[in-house]
This record gives sequence, C-alpha cells and structure tokens, in this order.
Amino acid sequence: MDLKEAARDVLTPLGYEVLELHVSSGRGPRRMLLRIDRLDEAVVSVEDVRSAAEAFGLELDRLDPIADAYRLEVESPGAERPLVTARHFERFADLLVKLRVDGETLSGRVRAVDGDRLTVELDGGEQREVALAAIERARLAEWPDTPR
Repeated sequence: MDLKEAARDVLTPLGYEVLELHVSSGRGPRRMLLRIDRLDEAVVSVEDVRSAAEAFGLELDRLDPIADAYRLEVESPGAERPLVTARHFERFADLLVKLRVDGETLSGRVRAVDGDRLTVELDGGEQREVALAAIERARLAEWPDTPR
C-alpha cells in the first residue's frame, strides 16, 4: 500500500499538497511524519495541520496499514522545506537550496526553471543545468523574508 498516495487521495480535495510522508522503523512506536502545504500557496496554519491530521488519521484508521503502534505527526513544510515540483523551484527561486543529484550534493540558488530543467548557480558562481528527474532530494536551505 502506498501511504503517500493514500494521503494525496484524502488531502488534495481538501486543498492540501502532500510534500513528504516518512514512516520511521526504529525501536518503540513508529513515527509517521506527514509534511503538507496548501495548494493555494498560502501559509499553512495550525488549523490546516489539525484538519489534515484529522482527515488522514481517519483514513489510516480505515486502512489499518501498520500492525504495530505508531504516532502520526503532521507538519507544515518548515525550515528545510522539500522541493519536489518545478513550481516549488519557481516559487523559491533565488533562495539557497541543497540538492542531491546523481549522488552528488550541490548547494546554490535556482536562477531559472524551464519545463523539467533548472539552472542552479552554485556557491562558486558556476551555473549548472539540472533535470528535475535527476534530483534525488532537494530542500530549501534559506528561509524567505516574506511568505511565498
């Protein structure tokens, strides 16, 4: 069962974008971390987090995907916001991002987004084109002065 897809099915109609869903596998009760954003790109409020947790919690109760105890935690994107889609990179252009591409970690600023390709200005000034499909992981490494 794809829990991320289940979360999308429940939360997208409510106006939320599922950015990440991770289930820990350590000792003790598992932790299911769900990071959401609003589809209208407004700031995620405490009420949004509560609503998403309630809706997805009900779906988890219905699906019963994990036999053992677990704790559902729903969060706004936070300081290390994951960047997944071209729109995410457009929205946070010119801010510092950290990317993992083909096993290499890059740090720089997104200067342009053209379809499925990014132009990233690396810390040393070098510009590199990166295909979205080649990005293994991307996070915002700098918080904007005003919400975007």
